Amino acid sequence: MIVPRPVLRVFWVVHNAIDRLTGGRLSTARPSDRGVGTLFLTTTGRRSGQPRRNGLYYVEDGSSFVVVASNAGADADPAWWLNLQASPEATVEIGRRSTRVRARPASDAERNRLWPELVRRHRTFEAYTRVTSRPIPVVILEP
Repeated sequence: MIVPRPVLRVFWVVHNAIDRLTGGRLSTARPSDRGVGTLFLTTTGRRSGQPRRNGLYYVEDGSSFVVVASNAGADADPAWWLNLQASPEATVEIGRRSTRVRARPASDAERNRLWPELVRRHRTFEAYTRVTSRPIPVVILEP
């Protein structure tokens, strides 16, 4: 089942507020063998130059964080991914830990290896491929 975009938007706004109120103690989680983790990604707005903070699901691949630019199955890339394409330097926050990262699209080989694992841990990613006409990017955030 795909959660409607307005519901997802409210979820992430609440999630962000909880993060701010608790200083990161309750809002993010590391991935498990059965599920994705949550992180906050701060990018630089490609038009405004201002920081833009988004909550995302992720998995780890070595020391890198792997996120999916699904935009809840919309036909347009999410703003955070467009921001990273314009300026790939960003910050990942997990709990109280902040890590500077550089973003890049996964290579075809990396995507072929990572996509089944992403879908296994969060089945909605696969559902998004059925409702969008664009290929959904897998993004590597390297420290």
